[in-house]
Amino acid sequence: MAARIYQRIKSTMQSGKRRVGQWTLEFEPSEAKHADPLMGWSGSGDMDQQVRLGFDSLEAARRYAERYGIAYSVLPDHARKPQLQAYADNFSVGPIVPAGD
Repeated sequence: MAARIYQRIKSTMQSGKRRVGQWTLEFEPSEAKHADPLMGWSGSGDMDQQVRLGFDSLEAARRYAERYGIAYSVLPDHARKPQLQAYADNFSVGPIVPAGD
């Protein structure tokens, strides 16, 4: 049983900062998904893929994994830099170059 530990980031639809910075332990898939012949849905018999555990710190997530003998890997954080932009920038056309005579 293997797992990955990563830090949650703010989604594009989220304006607040709730649960940002929370660490998540998520299990790696142990079997490949297959298509259901009748409905065409993809699925597998692996129930661990449905489990996501939240922790307040990386150390707490690591302690949990070590206590239960779960092999884990810590994913690097995807820190996004805010892209600040003024409303007027939506209408800018760039530098105006005078026409030659």
